[in-house]
Amino acid sequence: MLSGRRLDLLNPSPHDIELADIAHGLARVARWNGQTAGEHVFSVAQHSLLVEAIGLHLRPDCTGPQGLEFLIHDAPEYVVGDIISPLKAAIGDAYKGVERRLLAAIRRRFGLDAPDPALSRLVKRADRIAAHVEAVRLAGFTAEEAARYFGRAEALPEAVLALSKPWPTARAQDRYIARFEALAG
Repeated sequence: MLSGRRLDLLNPSPHDIELADIAHGLARVARWNGQTAGEHVFSVAQHSLLVEAIGLHLRPDCTGPQGLEFLIHDAPEYVVGDIISPLKAAIGDAYKGVERRLLAAIRRRFGLDAPDPALSRLVKRADRIAAHVEAVRLAGFTAEEAARYFGRAEALPEAVLALSKPWPTARAQDRYIARFEALAG
């Protein structure tokens, strides 16, 4: 970690987690294996911001802690990288266990309780909607292909869709931190 802390992946401690490390890492992990057009990769930090904006669109009455659930849903990837879905499926619970422990430590670090099942389902829905947007706008999928893998398209405001344009790494990192701090109050 840039903070100088050591994070035990098998038994992560909330004391070893820093927001700056999460933002730094997520801004440098590329979605879609970096196979998107343009000068900059679309990072997991940007994806997280897109998911949070979609979540707020779906549930405008979200509280700050609920908004954080959308924002941190992929936070473990700052450590383990963006392991592609087929690999995650192949190694199954071994990866999922690491990811669950990291996310639990991140929640404890920032004072968040485990989300209720309805919020967890909403986070997954927003994540799939974001994946559909990214697939079509960034990764060259047709709308039909994206629908097959990620479900049907959703009507979203232009301000939300604008978040799918890749940014420079520093901007993604700074925007992630700023949004986290705004939601955390």
